[in-house]
Amino acid sequence: MPRSLDRVDRRILDELQTDARISNQDLAKRVGLSSAPCWRRLRRLEEEGFIAGYATLLNPPAIGLPILAYAQVTLENHHPESVRQFDQLIAHRPEVLECHSMSGTNDYLLRIVAASIEAYEHFLSTHVLQTKAVRSVNTSFVLRTKKFTTRLPVEAGGAAPARARTGA
Repeated sequence: MPRSLDRVDRRILDELQTDARISNQDLAKRVGLSSAPCWRRLRRLEEEGFIAGYATLLNPPAIGLPILAYAQVTLENHHPESVRQFDQLIAHRPEVLECHSMSGTNDYLLRIVAASIEAYEHFLSTHVLQTKAVRSVNTSFVLRTKKFTTRLPVEAGGAAPARARTGA
């Protein structure tokens, strides 16, 4: 089991959420450590699973994917074969960015990108609705994003400083 995070660990994580490409030297300065202890802490945070990975965030409309949809999916039943069939579909579809098993009326919530409404409809009708395990899909399309962040509030006892990005 990973150990708890101290104040310096949390500062490291917060700084990395601001700039994952920061040099170890600059990171060490920002969190008040010398380079070697900072590097050791960073490696430990990675090894213990506090850091899941590093990524480049792309701007979907800039690369031809302006449509963002949230689809609520209900399965016919919850038999293991139905769940396996749906999970297999989702795992192999690049349009599906996220899939969450949900409590409540619907079984899953999907976040999906598409090049157009027509491309979304094609994905839905030829893949999702052709899956026997799927009973229904209710889609909502994003009109405008008011806030988008991948930043988690790592500060102990409260939210991290507000540095949310907008748009992308």
